[in-house]
Amino acid sequence: MSQRKKVLVIGLDCVEPTLVFEQWRDELPHFKRVMDGGVWGRLESCTPAITVPAWSSMMSSRDPGVLGFYGFRNRGDYSYEKQTLANANSVKVDRVWDILSRAGKKVITIGVPQTYPPKPVNGIQVGCFLSPSTTNPERPYTYPASAMQEIASLVGEYLVDVPNFRTNDKDFLLRQIYTMTEKRFKLVKRWIAEKDWDFFMFVEMGTDRIHHGLWKYHDPGHPRHEAHPVYSQSIHDYYLYLDNEIGQILELVDDDTTVFIVSDHGAKKMDGGICVNEWLMCEGYLTLKNKPEQRTSIDTCGIDWSRTKVWGDGGYYARIFLNVEGREPQGIVNPGEVEALRDELKTKLEAIVDPHGVNIGTKVFKPQEIYQQCNGFPPDLIVYFGDLFWRSVGTVGYDSIYTFENDTGPDDCNHAQYGMVIKRDPALNQGPGGRELSGLQLMDMAPTILQHLEVPIPMDMQGKPF
Repeated sequence: MSQRKKVLVIGLDCVEPTLVFEQWRDELPHFKRVMDGGVWGRLESCTPAITVPAWSSMMSSRDPGVLGFYGFRNRGDYSYEKQTLANANSVKVDRVWDILSRAGKKVITIGVPQTYPPKPVNGIQVGCFLSPSTTNPERPYTYPASAMQEIASLVGEYLVDVPNFRTNDKDFLLRQIYTMTEKRFKLVKRWIAEKDWDFFMFVEMGTDRIHHGLWKYHDPGHPRHEAHPVYSQSIHDYYLYLDNEIGQILELVDDDTTVFIVSDHGAKKMDGGICVNEWLMCEGYLTLKNKPEQRTSIDTCGIDWSRTKVWGDGGYYARIFLNVEGREPQGIVNPGEVEALRDELKTKLEAIVDPHGVNIGTKVFKPQEIYQQCNGFPPDLIVYFGDLFWRSVGTVGYDSIYTFENDTGPDDCNHAQYGMVIKRDPALNQGPGGRELSGLQLMDMAPTILQHLEVPIPMDMQGKPF
């Protein structure tokens, strides 16, 4: 009789593949052990390469356009005001654990982004960083709700995220990251050992938070690099700590368990910010009723819609919206001119230079060209300033299109387009050093997991098993 096949997915948000595959490979014996016995490679993220929508794209094998959300914040309609936050209720398609639950497989998920509010599964679902509380029984962050008490009795107050990771108090940040991660791994290890499961997946957010908080100390190429006796080693030491935790997990799984270690995107230095709405004003596309005296959100200073063709939104990437006649309430762009205007904006945005006159290498995407469908209310353009070495700053009141301070608090890094995946299949030993794969995409993960568990892959999944 064949043994019961299992899949364990260790998710590490924002883990940068060059650190694991190259820089620290020999210092991370447990990562290395999984690589040496399996396959590994860079994993191309979705566009945009951010936590929401990346993990849902990975686990549903659908691109963000099909999913109908293009970031954590999205337009709720074509009015100027309505914004929605993409939580679990925004995900209208099956993810891996939904398909496995229906197939009778036992599933456990812990902290996978966009699993709050938790949904019924054939097993347990513990909500993600979007969970507002882990102590309010009226709004349970687990399914079933009874799992809340079990977690509290094991780890005390469970942390789904670190409070305020954009802080100048780096000692506080590091303490919070370790506290959160220790509690998560304590729970994971207990449930791996004691619960009945076929599919177990968890995502640790500490890797993302430590990168955003401390990358300038880690990266000598960062424009604001600072050497520090503790902070310069902090990311390195945290990776070593994670490696040790992963080693303990590997001891708990049997030889019939396929293990994946995966990240949704990578990390890279942030050279600065491009003030997207200041740029649009300089170029004559956007007009405010009153120029603000101080830096302020564009929402609060009044846009003159009768003289505005285009406005933008900030974040790790920019979203550009056209004020289209018949679509927006006070639209002035003729629908027949939309394509020409998008092309004009793309050309101008890709020509943006840094303060020294050097082109920064901006990439501009039309959603209709990169997604299979465009559900919901997509931006008219998605912009990676400087190919993600620069972030998009949506606030206004600057005297320049450049800024070197983040408008939402201290932040050292931006996201990189490639995360990583390492896979160890006990049935296939790849020999010394493992085997590096190329051409892998985020959406390949879900069909690969289903194939391992011998569950049919839905025809409309966009990825392919590797």
